[in-house]
Amino acid sequence: MMIERPQDEEMNMSAQAREQEMNEDADHLLSWDEWLRRHVSQLLLFARQQSRSPEDAEDILQDALIRLARKEAAGEFVGGQEAWLSYVFASIRRLAVDYGRKADRRQRREDEACSADPAQDACADPWFSSSAADDELKQFMEMQLKKLPSKFSEVIVLKIWGEQTFLQIAETLEISQNTVASRYRYGIDMLRKALRNRKDVI
Repeated sequence: MMIERPQDEEMNMSAQAREQEMNEDADHLLSWDEWLRRHVSQLLLFARQQSRSPEDAEDILQDALIRLARKEAAGEFVGGQEAWLSYVFASIRRLAVDYGRKADRRQRREDEACSADPAQDACADPWFSSSAADDELKQFMEMQLKKLPSKFSEVIVLKIWGEQTFLQIAETLEISQNTVASRYRYGIDMLRKALRNRKDVI
């Protein structure tokens, strides 16, 4: 018995060391889904603190995660999985600044476009709002919207009801921002004409 104890203790110590190594490996080699589940809440909270809206926060977090995934896939990421979290936090912070600057520039362009021709101001159409439009008018506008070519109606729906910016719509539809703006203005003009004709008939 006296001779076997050191061996037993040595085996126990080896088993404990192996178990500790396995635990460390499990901590450091999580699957992508497991890593996301573990950290997504704190990353999203940070993104919300850095951004101007919940929607921007989600987009920023997604962009940051895509950056990480691409660097990993290309074998360019340095530091291993334990460095992922700090990398994504830093990416979120940089992206939030970029998003803010882009939003400011976009808002200036849209404000200039709206103020350039007040008669064609499609930025605040009262007949689209539920508080200003009666049921009959809303039904009429929805019917006219369905009559528009889909390339115009989809932009209008995304802009007014989806509350998307021209840039976001361009990314969604995979067209240029100028094309989005052009289709939006053209579609709005068609709806205005339909509305004027209705008033003339009434």
